[in-house]
Amino acid sequence: MKGAAVEILWLGDSASMDRALVGGKVANLSRLVAAYDVPPGYCLPTTALTAGGPLGVTTGGGRRLSAPLRRSVADAYDRLAARCGAAPSVAVRSSSVDEDGGAASFAGQHDTFLNISGGDAVIAAIERCWESAYAYRALEYCRQWGLGTMYIGLAVLVQWLVPADVAAVVFSANPTTANRDEVVINASWGLGESIVGGTVTPDTYIVGKADRAVSARSIAEKRRMTVAIPGGTREVDVPRFLRAAPALNEVQIAALAALATSLEAAMGWPVDVECAFHGDRLYLLQCRPVTTLTPSLGAQPSPARATR
Repeated sequence: MKGAAVEILWLGDSASMDRALVGGKVANLSRLVAAYDVPPGYCLPTTALTAGGPLGVTTGGGRRLSAPLRRSVADAYDRLAARCGAAPSVAVRSSSVDEDGGAASFAGQHDTFLNISGGDAVIAAIERCWESAYAYRALEYCRQWGLGTMYIGLAVLVQWLVPADVAAVVFSANPTTANRDEVVINASWGLGESIVGGTVTPDTYIVGKADRAVSARSIAEKRRMTVAIPGGTREVDVPRFLRAAPALNEVQIAALAALATSLEAAMGWPVDVECAFHGDRLYLLQCRPVTTLTPSLGAQPSPARATR
């Protein structure tokens, strides 16, 4: 396969709905991009990583983009810039074939790079995502879940980074009680990495799925937030006047509950959603199955999530 042509795929392309080609994260978003506000992006498919042959378990950090593929990635970044503005900031994320399914989630096993700008920086971030595919923790995770380690089905998504004022993780079924009639919302200031990484205690809202009424709310002392800085992100202190303030207003709570309910109907299973508000606009960033419900509700338990 070495030297075979690899095509850059865009979110929403028909080929970008093929999990074997683009991984779970991209396949799910591509199914939804036409109906929901998904930030634009493009994908380097799994065939790019496997084109050089099997990785094995001892290969170390040597897989690099070929010169033609570097040009294709840079050209795609220029096309994204034409849609989003000059030198847009992007998130570079892995998308594993075995990721975001009903069992193994691969949460935290591969690296993510945020606030990357410029074609060369994107190429470097893609190569680092590739390196993380055969890091010890990722290969050990594959072995624990009975997955193969010779060929790693890893695509890489390059997606416009929403400059989030507020980030939220939303469950269309209560992951603690397994109540299918409740939507659970966790929200905090800034980018979502502080929430999914567990470095902030977010606000929590429990909303009835049928009537959209908030049955419980807990406004946390939100001390940390993730913000964009040149070349990446940094976790900083939340300004004092925002720490105890609700991250969401009533309109935003209702919008998130409606989004989760709609996505559950579209996907056919309870969803675990990452999203962000920039101003009044709500963006869908990720949609995966809830993997902490009991088996009777159609999903299996998975290891604790650390990061996406």
